Amino acid sequence: MHRFTVLFVALVFAPVLVSPAAAQSSLNGDWQGLFHEDQPERGPGPELGDYLGIPINDAGRQYADSWDASRLTLPEHQCRAHVSPYIYRGPIRVKITEEIDPGTQTVTAIRHFLGTYAQERMIWLDGRPHPPEDAPHTWMGFSTGQWQGNVLRVVTTHLKQGWHRRNGIPMSARTTMTEYFFRHGNALTQLSITEDPVFLSEPLVKTTNLLLVVDSQPGPYQAWLFCQADDEVPGRDPAYVPHHLIGKNPYLTEFASQHALPVEPTRGGAETMYPEYMAKVKTMPIAPSSRQSSR
Repeated sequence: MHRFTVLFVALVFAPVLVSPAAAQSSLNGDWQGLFHEDQPERGPGPELGDYLGIPINDAGRQYADSWDASRLTLPEHQCRAHVSPYIYRGPIRVKITEEIDPGTQTVTAIRHFLGTYAQERMIWLDGRPHPPEDAPHTWMGFSTGQWQGNVLRVVTTHLKQGWHRRNGIPMSARTTMTEYFFRHGNALTQLSITEDPVFLSEPLVKTTNLLLVVDSQPGPYQAWLFCQADDEVPGRDPAYVPHHLIGKNPYLTEFASQHALPVEPTRGGAETMYPEYMAKVKTMPIAPSSRQSSR
């Protein structure tokens, strides 16, 4: 585990991990996503070419550079669910309940029903092992959990390919995710540590906060429960997949130009995650504005 991950987890969980196992905290309830951080990325979506703060390697960067947003218009992609390392980041409402063994009255699993694309996720607490490597992969993956004081630690494997950021940065099917769920009153925090040996050079650490829904009225998330694929681009060859050839994507510097940033940090990489990188950024030339570059 890399230094950023170790330091972050140590600072956040030092006060709670020493609690006895009996201090388990109930996570049950209806939880609504809170967008007080990273709202542009999590709501309308990140800008093309914005790889800042993502520890992508060369393979991940090349994949993202070749990605075309029109790919989302393909019928097979319109209703494609988000994978569990990403789904909590978007518009979301989560119902958390417990599975209880009728004989022993022990909690054997925690169930998450996620309103986005009506996904159901089971977090097993009964000590069962993860399936063999060649077992089927799913959008939610296979998750096992263990209470550490009042913090629930969850490990997820067997994920389908998805994305780390919704502008083409890919997540491979070899990804594993470790999560920590902890509750403070009506606030629930999920800390995720995503390790992807194919497209990331270091773990990707994120925190996401949700608020307890105190009433039981249906929320706007229900509009996401059902999805009907349609022909969004009539007459297009059904075999065509929108893409950019390597080196031919004209939009990769737009993000830097529009926000008066150097191009280099927008290309991402592990170095862009660390505070000390800011000093280096200040020495880099600013990308020309779109108006200047068009002259």
